Formats: sequence, structure tokens, C-alpha cells
Amino acid sequence: MKLSDLKKWTNYWEQLQAALLEPKVDKQLLEASLREARAKMPVPVLWLLGKTQSGKTSIIKALTGSEAAEIGNGFQPCTRNSRFYDFPAEVPVVRFLDTRGLGEVSYDPGEDIHYCESQAHLLVAVMKAADINQTAVFDVLHTIRRRHPEWPLLIVQTCLHELYPNGHEHIHPWPYADEPLPDTVPLDLRRALLAQRSALKQVPGFALVRWVAVDLTLPEDGFTPPDYGLEALWQAIESLLPLGLQQQLRGDKEVHDLYARTAHQHIVGYTLAAAGLGALPVVDLVAVSAIQAKLLHSLSTLYGQRWDKSTITEFLGLVGAGIASSYVTRLLSRAVVKVIPFWGQTIGAVWSASSSGATTYALGKAAIYFFARRKDGLNVDSETLRGIYAKELERGALILKDRLQGKSS
Repeated sequence: MKLSDLKKWTNYWEQLQAALLEPKVDKQLLEASLREARAKMPVPVLWLLGKTQSGKTSIIKALTGSEAAEIGNGFQPCTRNSRFYDFPAEVPVVRFLDTRGLGEVSYDPGEDIHYCESQAHLLVAVMKAADINQTAVFDVLHTIRRRHPEWPLLIVQTCLHELYPNGHEHIHPWPYADEPLPDTVPLDLRRALLAQRSALKQVPGFALVRWVAVDLTLPEDGFTPPDYGLEALWQAIESLLPLGLQQQLRGDKEVHDLYARTAHQHIVGYTLAAAGLGALPVVDLVAVSAIQAKLLHSLSTLYGQRWDKSTITEFLGLVGAGIASSYVTRLLSRAVVKVIPFWGQTIGAVWSASSSGATTYALGKAAIYFFARRKDGLNVDSETLRGIYAKELERGALILKDRLQGKSS
């Protein structure tokens, strides 16, 4: 790497200020950089298969915490009969592929299967427990696994309460991983679950098949909790697709506030985009700063704050040069690693992506504190702000760890 290129990294603070106060980045160039970054840091795709009304949309809502996952709201067609749903829409962390209801009259899923096979990272079959006729779903699963015996398969059995006796409540703790199912599970429900599981025992392929039973209801339905089995579903996804998606979508356990959770999902999306840029052989620091500027503008909108020159200047002043110098240290370190033979093309690329992503994550988390305090009319303490940045810098690296290790392996 040339000395002139190294000097670019030392100008980070000025670049970020310029991106915030005087945005002049070519939008088309930035979009092109983002497309290339996404190729380096692809969005995991969960392919949902099932009959109509099996509960696919409810699963998307539960996993993302978004009420926007409705047909016609956020879904985009990708074939004549299939749709995808990016979440969050602007900088997605995960993409869901939703096929038309299997078994519908005059619907041949062949075209959709061909397309989705080239896109998916995890196959998720959804079956309503009370629906004993799953032949159409079984047929498709057999077809897919014959062609892809190495693909893991997650099967989600839904709407458990439809087979509860009158007045029956959810069983605690969740018992559906036990073999055999315990007698505490109502007889009709137990028979239905076991019948579906038995019918698919002979599915082709050698990869793991996981079964999870969930009951995703509305609060007014009276079942507690309304997201029964969701944690088991997350554990199954993480065991089959170890990319840390739960942490990326839901944040840490202390994130309860709706604003903070929504902001977290946006931050992770921009973090992955910045990490993708960092993984490129030659990274334009202006593009990384532009990504961070877009993130901060997005967060200000979420919290209902004016993001004008006065607010930006206040934020930059509170953040201070300490954060800028820590950023420069990480960037200089990765620039040095990149020029080392072999390490520069392997470890260096991972370190580079981690640095761009982690610093973006930390900046976003610091901004949450800033905007939340301003929203509530409270003073913003500069030491607290910098402390949040330092803490979240390491947490951001952990967010990226599974994704980057999966790519490097």
C-alpha cells in the first residue's frame, strides 16, 4: 500500500465531518460500492415453504419484531409466485423468501423452486399442526433434498392451540424437544405432531433435520406468552445457520425500548454494509464515512430529531477527538496488516472488514444515547458518550465474528 493511501486513513475525522456537514458523495458511486460490498458480505436468506395460512408471515413477524411484515407491505415479487422480504428494508440484515401456498389448485411450484434454490441459505418448512394433509409440502421437500442432500432442514409446526382442549394453557417449560413427547402435551396435539414427524422420517439427504413447535398468537387471544416457542426457534436457526442472526436482529437482552431495538436493527444493517466495504481490496474512506453519515441521519429520523448543522456540530463536539483517534488506530493497523504477504489477503481482509463494521456499530450506539437524551430533553454527557463508544466497539466486533468466520472458512 502506498504512503499516500495510508495517509487517507489519518483523515478519518475530517472525512466524517465533511460527510455529515457537506455531503458531496456521488450517490451512484456510493450505490455501486454498496453493491460490491454486499457481494462481500451477503445477506442470509431464509426460504419459507408451506401451505396457505400455515403461519409463515407470523414467523417473519416474530423473528424480526416487525408488524410491517404483511402481504403487500414490504414484500417484493421475485418470480411470478414468490416474494422476498428484506429486513430492515434499507440495509437488510436478513432476507426472507416466501413462496406461494403449496397445494393450491393450478399452482406448479417448479419455477419457484428453481429460483429459490439458487438464493437460499436455510430451508424452513412451515406446517400447521392441525393440518394432517401435508402431501404437497412433503413432495417439495423430497424434491429439494434429493438435489441437495447436504442442505439442513428446519420444520416449524405452528398453531398448537388449535388442538388444545377447552381452557388449556401453554405448557411450561416448553416440552416439544423431548423424545418421546411427554404426556403433558394434549393427546390430540401429540398425535398430530408425531404424525407429521413420522411422515417425513424418510426424507432424502444426510444433513440435519430439526423440528420446532411454536404458537405465535396475538395478545388478545389470551395465550401467554404470545410468542410461545420463539426462543426454541431461534436456537434451531442458530444451530443450522450459525451467523449470530438473533443478536443482530434482537440485540442484547437489555434492549427493551422499541426505539432502541429498531435502531439496533438499522445499526447492524449499516455495520454489515461498512464491513463489506472494508473487505474490498481498496477501500475509499469517503465511502465508509458516507455510510456512517447515512446511518446517523437514519437514527435522527427514527428519534424525531432535527439533523441540521447545529445538531451535527454538537454531536461531533461531544464525540470528541478521542473517538476519532481510536478509529484511526484501528484503520492504520488494518492498513499495515493488508500489506503483509498472505495475511493481507486472508487475515487482513477479515480485520479490515471488522474494523469498518465495528467502528460503524459503535458510532451508531453512541448516537442512540445522544438522540434519546435529546428526545427526552436531557443533557448529553460527553464522558458517557465516549464510554458507550468504547464499550460498543468491542461488541460490534463480536456481532461480526460469526459472519466473518463463516466467510473466511
